[in-house]
Amino acid sequence: MPVKMIVLFAFFAALLGQVAQAAGLSEASVPRRGQLYKVTLDGKTSYLFGTIHVGKDGFYPLDAEASRALQNSRALVIELDIRENASFQKAMALHGRYPAGDKVQNHLQPQTLQKLAPALAKAGMSLQSVQQFKPWLIANLLVGVELDTRGFKRAQAVEYALLAAAQEQDKAVRQLESAEYQLGLFDTLDARQQEQYLVESLADLESGTAMKKSLALIEAWNAADIPGIQAAWRTATSGNSIGAEFMQRVLLGKRNPEMAANIERIMQQDQVAFVGVGLLHLIGDDGLPQLLKRRGYQVEQLY
Repeated sequence: MPVKMIVLFAFFAALLGQVAQAAGLSEASVPRRGQLYKVTLDGKTSYLFGTIHVGKDGFYPLDAEASRALQNSRALVIELDIRENASFQKAMALHGRYPAGDKVQNHLQPQTLQKLAPALAKAGMSLQSVQQFKPWLIANLLVGVELDTRGFKRAQAVEYALLAAAQEQDKAVRQLESAEYQLGLFDTLDARQQEQYLVESLADLESGTAMKKSLALIEAWNAADIPGIQAAWRTATSGNSIGAEFMQRVLLGKRNPEMAANIERIMQQDQVAFVGVGLLHLIGDDGLPQLLKRRGYQVEQLY
């Protein structure tokens, strides 16, 4: 699931500033990345910033506008506090693993297992090492490994830079969702859908399509390329594949209205908040900016 996983420590904000100065970068020369919106109503202000869930050297520091918006906010709001490993592991055991005595070989057709073995070998894994994982988790894991080999690390995700800055600035951190909720969404796929999801991911990895889609999104984010971001969103949500349908119906379609409602609650509490969410949640007629507009908020795209 290439684009979905672009649903561990970045530098602290002070260190980021030192790195920028050492490299001869002024505030003005740090490029914009992602998208940034200002949301206002009745004197209350919040910001929406589109993130990606991987990163690499050169992605930081954030540009002056995003940094200033974060500095001026009372709280950082993210999808999930990814520092809380215990809750993630608990959710993984509940939704991503088969119970003792069961294994993925019992849930896949022979032809799928034949395709899976070489993909795992290429990633440096054996079938035995992942046999307790459900098909959706194996699919996401394989795409994650491929991104990692290309230098895009979960350990350098944008969220870690935001969390580091929030810690440095002594800000409250709030979650829009939980690990149990997020992983539970994948577990709503039935056995047939999970296998098809894995088969599609294996085909995309073999053809190079998986990385083409992921890299297109990453590059568009890195350049704040609005047409490129919109094209990546269309690619992720178009077609009749299980992955595209799941992205459109669940990962965006179900979550966006819930996120919008949670953001509204935060703003009603008189919090000036910096909200960092996956970039694709900001795109389209049912993206967060449009949903908040329908709720009566003034939404200005800063870039």
